[in-house]
Amino acid sequence: MKAVICDEFAPLEALRIGELPDPEIQAGHVRLAVKACSINYADTLIVQGLYQEKPERPFSPGMEAAGEIIEVGEGVKHLSVGMRVAALCGRGGLAEQVVVSADVVFPIPDQMSYEEAASFTVAYGTSHVALKHRAGLQEGEVLLVHGAAGGVGLTAVELGKVMGATVIATASTPEKMALAKSRGADYVINYTEENFRDRVKEITGRKGADVIYDPVGGDVFMDSLRCVAWEGRILVIGFASGTIPKAPVNLMLVKNASIVGVYWGAYSMRNPKVLVGSLMKLVQWYNAGKIKPHVSKVYPFEETLEAMRALTGRKSTGKVVVRVAE
Repeated sequence: MKAVICDEFAPLEALRIGELPDPEIQAGHVRLAVKACSINYADTLIVQGLYQEKPERPFSPGMEAAGEIIEVGEGVKHLSVGMRVAALCGRGGLAEQVVVSADVVFPIPDQMSYEEAASFTVAYGTSHVALKHRAGLQEGEVLLVHGAAGGVGLTAVELGKVMGATVIATASTPEKMALAKSRGADYVINYTEENFRDRVKEITGRKGADVIYDPVGGDVFMDSLRCVAWEGRILVIGFASGTIPKAPVNLMLVKNASIVGVYWGAYSMRNPKVLVGSLMKLVQWYNAGKIKPHVSKVYPFEETLEAMRALTGRKSTGKVVVRVAE
């Protein structure tokens, strides 16, 4: 089968398109003919050996795909050949076929395109589990979202509004600020022009944000410590800045605040019920028109490297998708 191949942990330019053997079907798994695969920041890390998981090489990246089931393994009862589905692959989505555990394959609504489906699970799932399961966001609380026009940040803005929060969004350009505003942000801050820490205190009457959603890390995290509210929660989503911060925990002590880690993918192994329940709620909201994936660009399969560069170069908003097959 045709696939994007990582032969060794190396810069993105070392990726190539070539042939890999068709994956073998296993009990409890299904085989998909992949139609679309989104690009996540983790995909750009795993091929460079910078992610928590380091698979054996060669492998194909692509942790989130959508397509049609073409084979069902022994013991799978709730899925059947011909179903349109989204799948949490972990890796392997940037290929013509992928074999995935049936526990992390989800039928998609008829009106949802494959491109939307490939953009849905990780970004919305991460934000929903973070806000609901990890932070316990309550109606009426103040939510501060960093990287608010990015793949996960934009979903956090949307979900924060659906959950009844007052949402403050930070972004780096007027265009990104406008996008966050269009998805429900009550306030937007251009962090390149003003200090978001001071602005958050001004907006909240010096109370601070109850929940802070941080996929950036670095200096953004350090300033977030100084504008989190009493008993507030800072969600550690990732480190897009490239810097993993070290927290002065005395600030957490005096505010009775919490730093809360969110490794969403671990739930697929440790507690899949959390993911399933979350995704059921998210699909309900999608069907009700309350949320809708923002796909900024769809790339042909041959331009997968350009899709990854768009993400790492911070040229994209929302989600970037590769169309693997028509």
